[in-house]
Formats: sequence, structure tokens, C-alpha cells
Amino acid sequence: MDVAGIAKVAFTSCDRVRDVIHNFNADGFDSLVPRYAGGAAHPGIVPEHRPHRRSPHRRLRPLRLNQGVGYGRTMTSAPPRVLTIAGSDSGGGAGVQADLKTMLALGVHGMSAVTAVTAQNSVGVHDVWNLPVEAVRTQIRAVLEDIGVDAVKTGMLSSPGLVQAVADELRGLGAPLVVDPVAVSKHGDTLLADEAVAAVREVLLPLATVITPNTDEARLLTGIEVTGTDDLPKVADALLAMGPRWVLVKGGHLPGDAVDLLTDGPECHWLIAARHDNRHTHGTGCTLASAIAAGLASGLDVPTAAHQAKDYVTGAIAAGFALGRGIGPVDHAWRWRSAGQAVAGD
Repeated sequence: MDVAGIAKVAFTSCDRVRDVIHNFNADGFDSLVPRYAGGAAHPGIVPEHRPHRRSPHRRLRPLRLNQGVGYGRTMTSAPPRVLTIAGSDSGGGAGVQADLKTMLALGVHGMSAVTAVTAQNSVGVHDVWNLPVEAVRTQIRAVLEDIGVDAVKTGMLSSPGLVQAVADELRGLGAPLVVDPVAVSKHGDTLLADEAVAAVREVLLPLATVITPNTDEARLLTGIEVTGTDDLPKVADALLAMGPRWVLVKGGHLPGDAVDLLTDGPECHWLIAARHDNRHTHGTGCTLASAIAAGLASGLDVPTAAHQAKDYVTGAIAAGFALGRGIGPVDHAWRWRSAGQAVAGD
């Protein structure tokens, strides 16, 4: 008899299902083998696993009806919760998609409020549709009122009205806020309207635990041109004057090593990593900001979260892969793939 035949014999009624589960708890897979009167197994079927032949240490834990969390699992507390408020990238390399991949990779539960839908791929952004402000506001409220958050990360906020609405919803929240002031895509496409820059500067930055601009975004916010790492402290001070607790200015666009400056004024941390010869870096900024948010949600302080995020994104850049005809994404699953390759090589 094949597997389908066994299933047909074994699962014939609700009462029988309960009997099967009860027997399964006691006898494991042997209980699923149809038997004749007297307990003889069906002719031609030789159970491969008999209880007296197995070590008791290999027995499955009891499976209970309506348990709902899988074989042998018990209910556990939820992981830290992080909400990303950002645009969607149809190519999957940046935006909400990159945020959620990063959060999963770092062990937190990611949630999203989508602010815009972009049609983009590895070559560029073809079109952008901004969602109505009320649609974004309602998404945020739905998450906050029921699930709650341990950290929030913002990305693409393209209009003054949207920036103001997001600030209104997050004001007084009490959870760490990471602001990635996304202004230009990896392909050079503008994602932040000129009139929205003032709104970011005036109403969003003062709420931020940490902001993560690259040198172009820092120039847009401060008017200061950054041509080398010596300029990073000056632009960071100008950004701190706008109200965030910490500023992380990313120097990835500068020549040489990838040097970032994290500071709250009195404290300065230089985050330095070797530059990898890999053009496939789509989603780097989103990934770094989301990784910091994941660290803060997990209880890390800002410097520790930033250092760990830098390590994660550096590995993701090194493992970035070609996808399509243009710039491919960083690899958010690089640690899993590395671990799998190490196991395969043993």
C-alpha cells in the first residue's frame, strides 16, 4: 500500500484523527501503520521505527491538539518588534523589502507601513506612486495600537505632509527611532522632494534617536559639502544641532576605506571597514539603518548597535550579487549562506 492508501485508512473520521494523534504520542510513526485485529501490521508493510528499538532520547515530544506551534514546540515570547515606515522596491533590493530581510536576519519581528510604491529594478527607478497620507497614518496606527513596537525605522518620506503625519504619529512613542533620510536612490533617482527637506529637518530629526545620512543627504540637510573624512565631524555637528540624539554620517561614497562617524557630541566612534571591490551594493543604506533599529529593539545601546550593524552590512556588501543588468543587491542572508557552506565543507 502506498502513502496515500495509508493516509486514507488512517484518517477516516474526526474521532479516528484523535485516536491517531493519541497513538502517535505514544508510538511515533509506527502508530500510522494500519493494523489488523490483534495488532498485526498490514501485510507487506514493515515499520522501520519501533518504540523498543529507539533510544528514549530520540522520542518526539507529545503533540497536542490545537497547539498551533509545530511538532514538539511550546509557546514562546515574541521577538523584539521593529516597524519600518518606508517605500516599496519592486526589485527587492532596498526599501521595505531590504528592511524586513535585515530584521529577519537579525532575529527581530519586522512590520511595515508602506509610504510609496516604486517600479524599479537593477537599472533604475521607472516610476513612483506615493500613497495617500491617511493610508500611511492608518498603517502606523494599526501596528501601534495592537502589536506595539520596540523600535521604529523611517526611510522614504517624499512629501512635507507625509513627514508631518509620520512625526505626529511617532511623537511621544518612547521607542527608539532611526531616521534614514532617503533622498536619492542608488541609481541617482530623486526620492525626496525639495520642499520635504525642510520638514525632515524641522519635525522629524528632533524626534530621532539616531539619523543615518550619507554624504549627499548630509549636504542636502546642512548645505555642507563633504569631500573627505576630515569633513565628517563638521557636518555631524551641524546635524546634531537639528535635534537628534546621535548622528551617523556614512562615508561610503568617499574614496578609500568605508569610514563612518557616529557621534552624540561628547562621544565619537569611527566605524571603519575595508572597501570591498563589489559594485552590487543596492540597499546598503536601508540595511544599515534597519540593522541599527534591530539592535536598539534588542536592548543594545546606540554605539553597540551601530558597530554590530556596520559588521552586518559590511558582510552583506562583500556577498552582494549580480541581479539583472545593473546594480545588484547586498546579500541579507550572507551569514546563513556562510554557515551553510561551512557545514557543507565539514
